Amino acid sequence: MPKVLVTLRVNGEACEVAVPVHKTLLEVLREDLRLTGTKHGCELGECGTCTVLVDGEPWLSCLTLPVEVEGREILTVEGLAQGGRPHPLQAAFAELGAAQCGYCTPGILVTAKALLDATPRPTRQEIAQALSGNLCRCTGYVKIFEAVELAARRMAEEAAPAGAPVSAPAGAAGGE
Repeated sequence: MPKVLVTLRVNGEACEVAVPVHKTLLEVLREDLRLTGTKHGCELGECGTCTVLVDGEPWLSCLTLPVEVEGREILTVEGLAQGGRPHPLQAAFAELGAAQCGYCTPGILVTAKALLDATPRPTRQEIAQALSGNLCRCTGYVKIFEAVELAARRMAEEAAPAGAPVSAPAGAAGGE
């Protein structure tokens, strides 16, 4: 089977892989790069479990060929933590029990990161809309939404000058 040589930038590192042209980004991440945090779900682009960020935007890796994202920055759930410290979203999910079985969590975490990068103080409705493509079969979404709100609050507090008040977005549930 013919292979193509592709250079990917994954979690800040360049890696070169020789892959069959039909192999998906999801398969390359899991099987060739051993980044198994990104999960196989429906493989039809309907569940969001395989979501990664490409140049900061959510992409379904089960529907993406590596050649489509060559040279672009790919972020998987493994790349969220920095310097051994969990991302505020990861910490909030753990604290609030927002991850039940955890299967869908990697896709939700990276999608929520894209949301918070674009909209640092999202409303509950904006969070629900952003995560509408990520299905969780274990829980309701309330704890997931609360964890995203908690992470947003903490990230805003970290970014604010010392002593500056951090207000809740209009329409936020459970805000200050």
